[in-house]
Amino acid sequence: MNTAADSPLRIPIFRALWIATIVSNIGTWMQDVGAGWLMTSLSRDPLLVAAVQAATTLPMFVLSMPAGALADIVDRRRLLLATQWWMVAGAALLSIFTFAGLCTPWLLLAMVAAIATGMTLSAPAFQATIPELVPPASLPRAIALLSLGINIARAIGPAAGGLVIAAAGGPAAVFALNALSSIGVAIVLLRWQRTPRKSGLPAEHFLGALQAGVRYTRQSPAMLTVLLRSAAFFVFASALWALLPVIGRRDLGLSSIGYGALLACLGFGAIAGALLLRVLSGRISCNAMMLAASLLFAAATALLGMASTFAMAAPVMFAAGVAWITIMSSLTGAAQMAAPAWVKARTLALYMLVSQGTMTAGSTFWGWVAAHAGVQVALLAAGAALGIAQLLALRFPLDAAAKLDLTPAADWPAPHVEGDMQNDRGPVLVTIEYRIAPASSADFTLAMARLQASRRRGGALSWGLYEDAAQAGLFVETFVVESWIEHLRQHERVTRADRECEETARQFHIGTEAPRIRHLIAPA
Repeated sequence: MNTAADSPLRIPIFRALWIATIVSNIGTWMQDVGAGWLMTSLSRDPLLVAAVQAATTLPMFVLSMPAGALADIVDRRRLLLATQWWMVAGAALLSIFTFAGLCTPWLLLAMVAAIATGMTLSAPAFQATIPELVPPASLPRAIALLSLGINIARAIGPAAGGLVIAAAGGPAAVFALNALSSIGVAIVLLRWQRTPRKSGLPAEHFLGALQAGVRYTRQSPAMLTVLLRSAAFFVFASALWALLPVIGRRDLGLSSIGYGALLACLGFGAIAGALLLRVLSGRISCNAMMLAASLLFAAATALLGMASTFAMAAPVMFAAGVAWITIMSSLTGAAQMAAPAWVKARTLALYMLVSQGTMTAGSTFWGWVAAHAGVQVALLAAGAALGIAQLLALRFPLDAAAKLDLTPAADWPAPHVEGDMQNDRGPVLVTIEYRIAPASSADFTLAMARLQASRRRGGALSWGLYEDAAQAGLFVETFVVESWIEHLRQHERVTRADRECEETARQFHIGTEAPRIRHLIAPA
C-alpha cells in the first residue's frame, strides 16, 4: 500500500521540478487561452481558429521521433535546458509582436508552432527523465503526480489567462507571463546534477537510433497497443479542444474571463479525477478505466455541442476533465511501462507522435466539418464516433504492459572473438544450434517465434529458424545484425523479459552441452 513516505515528492529534485513544471504549465495554458482569443479577434473563420490547435500539435507530429532519438543519445539535461530557453525566447517574441500590433493570423500560427517546437524537442527527454529521478516503485505515483500537476495548471491557467486578458486589454501580457513562467524549470535543471547512463560502448548515431526506436516499437505488442488506443481516442477527442474557442466566444458569447472559467471547469474536473484515480488504483483494471473514461469524454463532446449557456457547458467540461486525466494517466503509464530505459525516449516520442499527430489531423478535420456543417453537428459526430471507436478497441487491452519486466538482465555472456574487432565491421550473422527431441519440435517452434520478436527488438535486421534435413531435431537459429557494435549493443539491451523468452526456448534443448553459438562476420 502506498504511503506518504513513498511519495516522489519527498525527493527534492523531483519536488522542485514538479512545482516548476506546474508554474510553467500555468503559463502555457494562459498562452493557449491568449492565442485562441487573439485568433478569434483576427479572424472568425472556424478553420483558422481550429488551426491554432493544429499549430500547437503539428511540431509534435513532425519532430517527435527526432526528439526521442536525441534524448536517448545526448545528455538529456543539456537538451532540456536548450529547449527551455528556446520556449522562453519564443513566448517573449510573441508578446513583443502582439504589443506592437504586428500579429497577423499567419504570424500567430507561426509563433505558436515555434514555441510548440521547443515543447516537442523537450517532451521525450522530460518523460524519459522521470525514471531517473524516482525509484521504480514510485514511478506510477510520479506519473500520476505529473498528470495532476498538468491539470492543476489547467484549472488555474485558463482562468488566470482570461483575467489577464481582460485587465491588460489584450493577450500580449499573457504571452509575456508565459515567457517568465518557463524560467523556473530552467533554474531547476541547472541545479540538477545528472548522472548519465554508463556504457562502455560509443553513443548511437542519430539515424541508427531512429531506426532502432522504430524497430523496437514494431516488435513490441504492448507498445503497438498503446499507439492504437491513442489514435482511436485522440482523432475524435480533438474536436472538443479545437472547437472550444468558437463555442465559448461565438455560441455562448463569453468574455475572456468566462472562456477562461470554462477551461478551468475542465481543470477542476481533472483534479477531481486524479483524486478518484488514487481511490480506484489497484481495484479496477487500466483497461476498464480507459473504457469508462473514453465513453464519458465521448458523451461530454456530444453534450457540449448542445450547450447554449455557460451553466450548461460548465458541468460538461467538468466531466470531460475527469475523463481526460484518467485517459492520459492510463495511456502515458502504459507507454512508460512498455519500453526499457535504452529506448524509452524514442518509444515515448512515437506515442507523442501518434497522439499529437491524430490531434492535429482531427483538429483540422473537425474544424472543416464545423465550417461546412456547423459546430453542433461536428461535436455530435465526433462524440458518437469516439464511443464506437473505444468499444471496437476493447480487443486490445492496455494491461499487458504492466506485466513486462524490462529491467536490464545484464547476464548475456560476452561474445568470444580472436584478436581485436573493429566496431564498424559487419554485417554480423549469429547462429545458435539446438538439439530438440522430435516430439517437442512443435512446442519449440512456438517458443522460438516469441524469441524472434525479442531478437528483432534488440537490433536484429532479419531472423530465421531452420531444421537440418539430415539430422532430425537439429535446429539452427540465425539472425543478422548491422555491425559488430550493434551486436554488442544487443548484449546491453537484453531485459529480464527477453531472457525469460530465451530460457523458455532453451528448456527444449537436450544436448549434453549448451547450444553452440557462432558469430560470422562479413569480410573487411
